[in-house]
Parts: sequence; C-alpha cells; structure tokens
Amino acid sequence: MAVASNNIPAPDLVPIRRALLSVSDKTGLIDFARTLAHAGVELVSTGGTAKAIAEAGIAVRDVSELTGFPEIMDGRVKTLHPAVHGGLLGVRDDPEHAQAMHKYKIEPIDLVVVNLYPFETVRRSGADYSAIVENIDIGGPAMVRASAKNHAYVTIVTDPEDYAPVLNALEMNFGSLSLDFRKKLAAKAFARTAAYDAAISGWFAEALGIEHPTWRALGGKLESVMRYGENPHQSAGFYVTGEQRPGVATARQLQGKQLSYNNINDTDAAFELVGEFDPAKSAAVAIIKHANPCGVAEAATLKDAYLKALACDPVSAFGGIVALNRLLDTEAAEEIVKTFTEVIIAPEASDDAIRIVGAKKNLRLLVTGGLPDARSPAMMVKSVAGGLLVQDRDSAVIDGLDLQVVTKRAPTDAEMADLKFAFRVAKHVKSNAIVYVREGATVGIGAGQMSRVDSSRIAARKAQDAAEAMGLAEPLTKGSVVASDAFFPFADGLMAAIEAGATAVIQPGGSMRDDDVIAAADAHGIAMVFTGVRHFRH
Repeated sequence: MAVASNNIPAPDLVPIRRALLSVSDKTGLIDFARTLAHAGVELVSTGGTAKAIAEAGIAVRDVSELTGFPEIMDGRVKTLHPAVHGGLLGVRDDPEHAQAMHKYKIEPIDLVVVNLYPFETVRRSGADYSAIVENIDIGGPAMVRASAKNHAYVTIVTDPEDYAPVLNALEMNFGSLSLDFRKKLAAKAFARTAAYDAAISGWFAEALGIEHPTWRALGGKLESVMRYGENPHQSAGFYVTGEQRPGVATARQLQGKQLSYNNINDTDAAFELVGEFDPAKSAAVAIIKHANPCGVAEAATLKDAYLKALACDPVSAFGGIVALNRLLDTEAAEEIVKTFTEVIIAPEASDDAIRIVGAKKNLRLLVTGGLPDARSPAMMVKSVAGGLLVQDRDSAVIDGLDLQVVTKRAPTDAEMADLKFAFRVAKHVKSNAIVYVREGATVGIGAGQMSRVDSSRIAARKAQDAAEAMGLAEPLTKGSVVASDAFFPFADGLMAAIEAGATAVIQPGGSMRDDDVIAAADAHGIAMVFTGVRHFRH
C-alpha cells in the first residue's frame, strides 16, 4: 500500500470536491468541466482556461482568488504559490500538514487537470528561438509532478483522453476516485513530464550544436500496443517521437489490419531506401523482406519498376513490403496485388489504386505525403544491455561523393549509372552487402553474411534462381555491375563477382590490399570505382 508520510496509509477512495484546471489543449474541456460542476465539484482555473469555462456559463473561480496574488509577468507566474502547491502536496491525514494548511488557509485540491504548453508543436513549426523558449512550461510541470507525487490524495489528469475514464470512475464511486486509479494517472503524468523535458533538452542540444550531451533523454508517445514483438512470446509497443520525417510513423493508414512489429521495422527500411531516388527523375520501387531489399528498380513508370524489382527475387518478395517513390497509380496497384504483399507505402495513392488495394482486406496501404530526405542526419538509437548507442542516420548519398576511377578501364556511362544505383541500394542492405545491378534494377543481392565472398556467391545464386524462374538461359548478373558496402579485403570477393559476370565494380576502397584488388580487376578488364565512403548497416 502507498504511504503518504510518516507511514500514514493512503486512503482508497478520495472524494473530489475541488478541481484545478489549466490546459493549453482545450479539447473536451467544456464538457468535462460542466460534468464536474454538475457533480458539485468546485472549479478553479487560470487565464485562458478560466475564460473559456466562464464563457460557457460554468461557475469557475480564478486561481488569483485562491492565492490572493494576481498573475504577473505575462502569465509566467500564476500557480507557483504556496496556496496552490500546499493544496497539492499537503498530506491530509498528517496532523502537522493539516495544521499548516489550516494556519495558512490553504485549501486542498483533489483533482488537477493540466496539459502543458505545446513545446513540441511549436518546435516543429519552425518558430524562432525566443518563441520556442517561451513555450517551455514551468508552472504546468511543477503542478503535474506535485500532484503525481501526492497521488495518495490528489488525482492528476494530463491527457484529454482520460476525461471520460475519470468521469466514469467518479460515477461508479459516487464522487470519489480510487487509489489504484490515482496511481495509474500519476505514472502517466511522470512519463509525460519526462518526455516533455526530453524534447526540451534535445532541442537545446540541437540548437547549440552539442552532438553528444552529457545526459541524453529520449521520449515518445504510445501509438499502439502490438499483438506481439518480433516473435509471439515477446510483447511490444509502438511509440512516436514527433519527428516529422515522412515514413511509417507519420503515415496515414488507409486500409488493412494493424501493422505488426516486423511490419513497422520492414516498412521503415523500405521507405528509407526508396527515398534515395528522386521521383522527378524516375519511378522507383523497393521490395523488402526482413529489413533487407529483395528487389529494387527504377523505370519510367511504377508498374515497370515494380516488375523489374519483382524479377530480382520473386520467391523472397512473397509476403514482403513494397515502397514507392511516387503516387500509387492504377497500373502499379493492379500488378502489386497479384503477389501476396503485407504493406504498400507511397507518398500518395489515387482513388482507383485505393479501390484496387481495398479488395485485399488485410493488405495495409500507407500514404506519407512525401519522401524522407536521404541527406538528413536524423538521430538513430539502438539499445544494448545497460546503455544506448546513438548516431546520426547515414546521410551520405552517392551524388555527393567524390568518385575515383582506380582501374585502367573507366566504366561506360551506362555502367556508371548502374554503379551509382547499386551503391544507393547497398547502403540499405545488411552488411556484408553485395548488390548486382543491370539496366536500373537489382539482379542479385547478398546480405548479412559474415564473409563478403559468401555475399557475392549468394547474390549470384539468387540471380541464377531468378533466371531459371523466368526461363532465361543465363542469369542477369552476366553483364551487370556490382556494389560492395565496404572494401574488398582480398581479391577473392571481387573474383566471385567477376565469375558471376560483373563488368564493373563500385566500393569504398581503403583496404591494405587495395593494390591487389585493383590488379585483379585490371587483369580481367574490369572497371572499378572507389567512393571513399563505407555503408555498414548492422
């Protein structure tokens, strides 16, 4: 059982006689306040909240009556007063606290309804520094934390979504709220102020250019509880941080069943990959399975790009994620639904495409309103036992790199176009990554192997399987180019690619044995380009 102070047991039911309301988000406020007033609860309020309640014809007492002190400094100081915080923190059953409340005429407050200044919204709006600072709430978090600490006697509400549960509980308990209910709302309140402070500290670090602050705080709001995590025995929830990067977290789901943990992870990977391709230059499609691409292509139309991507590995594409860099149109939708697909994500979708996808009731369709900026260094976080690894997103893009031809033969224009395409894709393939590309489409992908040679061979074998499925005499790796996400430490990985039929190679370079690898390329008439940038992805 919770204790108030001096080992005084907290009461189970606390009657709600007085409520303090001070909110920025006034969603549902008037109906909530009116119901409280009809139940005989005295309402105390501040500033704009008090005005809104009064204009609705509901009796409300201004907080200045409670404190005997007016709001000052443009409202910065209004609730930071002993009459407020004494009413929140006082332990009603402690004789010393009760005596102090009586002596200083402090009235107990039983219910506090506070949501904070919209710092996160103002920050995202592009407001200037001073406007953002002005939206750092001080009195609100102080009241929230005081109420939550004293949940033995005080109920704290920080979310309009909790108005209905509070009113239902009051009705069930004849005007009182239970200790268990108060505890749950207190826990939610502390989580809210923690996320709020995390947003503020994160903004300060960003504004001041502090890459690695001494204390790193992270926060997010629960978007959905998943049926399970990566596996059925793991629980999982999806939290959103408020970052406005177009993607799965900000998308609108137009149809289909709830996204799973793996769906969200894979859809994020798919859309980040397709964001590498400028929709003004070409239509691009990425098909993802288990966070790795199994087919990527660009073409004049989404339909053609999808068919080229699907041809790379049609077996793995079954049950995959399809990401598009343009509006999902009728022709593309008709092709995509022919293969079992878990999720389609695109910037937008036509009405006809929505109707076509709608015939597959379980197929999820997400629209984002835009593409992620591949150059944007957004923060990435990975948990390890006892800690967090934090880094910038890999924002290096092939068009911004200083490419160096290191072999006697330079790549042709067609080869160079495919080399750039292949390196874009390799950036999004788990290491060790090998990607074969021919005519703007992947034709073999080797991912996540401990040996780069194995990745080369696996990619070539997948290309052979795809060729057999299409009835081709030889795999499309014959005459292809190949990309490696990191340098070839030995010539054997390169030789495996040459054996598969690659005619040109793009890789970061930087190995102690670069000269040996270059010599092997020259010996076979292969063109090789160094990027100087590695794309490890673990």
